[in-house]
Amino acid sequence: MINNLKTVWQHGDPTLGLWLSTPDLIAAEQLASLDFGYVCVDLQHGLVDYSDAVALLQVMRHADAVPICRSPWNEPGIIGKLLDAGAMGIIVPMVNTAEQCRQAVAACRYAPEGSRSFGPTRAAAVLGENYASQANQQVACIPMIETVEALENLDEILDVDGVDAIYVGPADLSISLGLPPGSDNADPSFQAALSKILDACATRGIPAGIHSTPGLSARRVEQGFQMVTVTTDLQATMSGAIRSLAQANTTEGSGKNEKMY
Repeated sequence: MINNLKTVWQHGDPTLGLWLSTPDLIAAEQLASLDFGYVCVDLQHGLVDYSDAVALLQVMRHADAVPICRSPWNEPGIIGKLLDAGAMGIIVPMVNTAEQCRQAVAACRYAPEGSRSFGPTRAAAVLGENYASQANQQVACIPMIETVEALENLDEILDVDGVDAIYVGPADLSISLGLPPGSDNADPSFQAALSKILDACATRGIPAGIHSTPGLSARRVEQGFQMVTVTTDLQATMSGAIRSLAQANTTEGSGKNEKMY
């Protein structure tokens, strides 16, 4: 049982990821086979419930991408169930204080490091018989930093033992700063917030992650983010369909030998 995400981060390299916000198993199976470092099943804002998440993790079993989930909230019950289903990491939303961060870490770790209850129903079957002894070291706990309160408590949050990475939610961070929601914002307060997060993470050797877009991702990597979500299943579907329709409306007599599905 090896979490390749943590291995790549330890070498200081970036990972690019895909976000699954729908329970479409066929799309998830095919998208996860691409060269993503991780695929995240979103149970917070996505159209996915727990049963959907289990099925999505199943169809991704043979993909190289590391399967992770975003929990609906910082609640130990659902975090434990997602780990028991085979998630190799949990992104925990709205972690604003050190105490909330300790709760998130505890939910991801067995005693004595945490309070996770033992019962890896699917995880032990698919991740190896040594799951119990290696889970605390290999499962990634990834709190989200997405509010002014979290920024104010950033040092204390990052100093909590067991934080494997953090993940910036740029839309909620923008709203908290009094700005329109989005993946990026030119406002100095937003840019200063990203710089503060990157500097604090670099000082401690903690990978910083962020939700991004295809056009923005290269810049995020250049800035120092090591966990960059490039796109979502819905965004990839829509952008692909838009490009295909535009090409069909502007090209004559081409593509006769293109593979059809």
